[in-house]
Amino acid sequence: MASRDALQVRLEQGIAALGLSLPADAVPRLLDYQALLERWNAAYNLTAVRDPAEMITRHLLDSLAILPYVQGRTLADLGTGPGLPGIVLAIAAPGREILLVDSNGKKVRFLREAIRALKLEGVRALQSRVEDVEGKYDCITARAFASLADMLGWGGHLLAPEGIWLAMKGKRPDDELPGIPTGFEVRGMHELAVPGLPAERHLLMLGRA
Repeated sequence: MASRDALQVRLEQGIAALGLSLPADAVPRLLDYQALLERWNAAYNLTAVRDPAEMITRHLLDSLAILPYVQGRTLADLGTGPGLPGIVLAIAAPGREILLVDSNGKKVRFLREAIRALKLEGVRALQSRVEDVEGKYDCITARAFASLADMLGWGGHLLAPEGIWLAMKGKRPDDELPGIPTGFEVRGMHELAVPGLPAERHLLMLGRA
């Protein structure tokens, strides 16, 4: 069982390796989030990752790796699960309105408790299918949530005209590119180096054509 001090060192080293500068209270709040997730996970099975140190790498640092690409005043995190990357981004870069969307009731109950316990301002959780969500958002994030075709088919209506869609993927999703619906285009693809994670990670940036 990793101590909080050991987890803090791992997190701080990862943030430094990513070249990020976060608010002074971000590290303790991220560790509070990890501890809450670990506690709830024992009863509710919110994530397959059980080891606290692995949570730092696979959840927190993986989410933080996309922070330089996040933009705008409003963000919707689709298929957020236990708040990844949405809650991590809310802590690391506060000040924007964030909507966390998931269809799983257990996960949304956890999200609401995390928002309350961590005092996350401007963040709300919605239990809904993505296709039923309303509104327009400057930035949309989706982490290993579905194929690009399904993702944009279900949630494309939520992207503001000048908005950016950040699709987090493992291996480079070349096979999914032909399925991108009409009206959307690839703006960029970035290979992400997540500290401590040997697996491939890619970020696909999409916008309205």
